[in-house]
Amino acid sequence: MNSQLILASKSPRRSELLRQVGLEFEVVPSGVKENFVQGESPQEHVIRLAQAKARDVASKYPEHWVIAADTIVCINGSILGKPNNRQEALEMLRCLSGQEHWVLTGFAVCHLAKGEADQEAVQTTVKVKNLTPAEMEWYVKTGEPFDKAGGYGIQGIGSFMIESIQGSYTNVVGLPLCELIQMLKGLGAITISERGMRIAD
Repeated sequence: MNSQLILASKSPRRSELLRQVGLEFEVVPSGVKENFVQGESPQEHVIRLAQAKARDVASKYPEHWVIAADTIVCINGSILGKPNNRQEALEMLRCLSGQEHWVLTGFAVCHLAKGEADQEAVQTTVKVKNLTPAEMEWYVKTGEPFDKAGGYGIQGIGSFMIESIQGSYTNVVGLPLCELIQMLKGLGAITISERGMRIAD
């Protein structure tokens, strides 16, 4: 390992966000299944999975800082995960069309050897414009919806449908950078100086 920081996610969007702020890290995806537990709130769901993913990877690399996250879309009391097929993607887009929804990301940071850990959930409100059937069919055909919670990507082609956003934009992409950097600083995982951001010794 060339870095003391690990991102426990194969998401290219989360990797890109960390690279944007200049952090050096390794990618080690977690093997944790993104299952739902009866009766838990959306906040409990994303924090539970983020913690489980972080612990899963940290157990193999106890001397490293590990970041993990889980993102879901909530609308009218329902949780939307990632669509498995064309029909599910279209159903999600029909559900979101003309409506406000909430994007929740739970994220967790831990370092087993140091005994340090923290977790948090961040929520953003997003409004989708009224989508025509042709727009929905076209968007699904682009293939973009299939690895994204809620069936759309705000940072990609899906940006055409976003009417407004209240809260953290990077949270909707998959990792709330402002809150994450504050947590990393608070845990002593990183330092920030005029030279930039780096992993603490």
